[in-house]
Amino acid sequence: MIYNNPFLGLSSFIAPVAMQGFVIVMIVLVVLGTLLDIIHKKNVKYFFNNAKKAKKNAKIELTTSQRTSVILKTVAYDIATTSELGKGKRRAAHLLGMYGTILFWIGSVIMIFCYSSPSSDTPSFWPIIWHVGALMTVIGGGWFWFFLRVDVYSEAQPWYRIIKADLFVLALVASSLTGLIWSYLQSLNLNDRWDDKVFLVLFIVSNLVLFGGVYWSKFAHMFYKPGAAIQKNLAEADGSRDNLPPPADAPKQFGLGIKREEPKHY
Repeated sequence: MIYNNPFLGLSSFIAPVAMQGFVIVMIVLVVLGTLLDIIHKKNVKYFFNNAKKAKKNAKIELTTSQRTSVILKTVAYDIATTSELGKGKRRAAHLLGMYGTILFWIGSVIMIFCYSSPSSDTPSFWPIIWHVGALMTVIGGGWFWFFLRVDVYSEAQPWYRIIKADLFVLALVASSLTGLIWSYLQSLNLNDRWDDKVFLVLFIVSNLVLFGGVYWSKFAHMFYKPGAAIQKNLAEADGSRDNLPPPADAPKQFGLGIKREEPKHY
């Protein structure tokens, strides 16, 4: 199964151009949904005004090389390793889900646009990347959903309680899980059986929900977080500090009570 390119088998009854058109439509939906989210929440206006305020309050004028260095360090540390989550389970789950999704999406795009025609020969590493990425996403997303969500982990809410904010992670896990099951069933050469077709439909529907529901989910949040991290670190470097006071030059004193249990309240 892990060496199976499911999109190659799909080309026997769905034209490769139709699959490629579906991917393009999903990208358009993400762009439109993100733009609607920006208009509704006024995120870009907030970041722009915050940047102007930071520049006005800056104590040091950063050179182009200094700004570039701060941005590169932010991308390499804060964004690529989700360092704001600290060490522990939440960071591990997020990294699994994030890099799994990246591998899954890259594998999907490459196999659909380059190796979906019946005459094509798919290099074995692309199906491996696709399946491993999907599995990482399911593990990371499932770990987060069942055990690490704030309302479950800290507020004792049941894991099956669903709110609008859960749309992104549920659709993401569903698209990866149904894709894996569809690929497995397809690799069994079921011929006239209906099993793989059911999970193909579920795979398509879950992707429609994921990419078409950007405006209602936390999908667009993944674009804002890098911008916020970069702006925060630039504010630290130029001394504006987002209008916050500098850290107190004094030892931390929390008392012994803070050592009684692992912090899990947010």
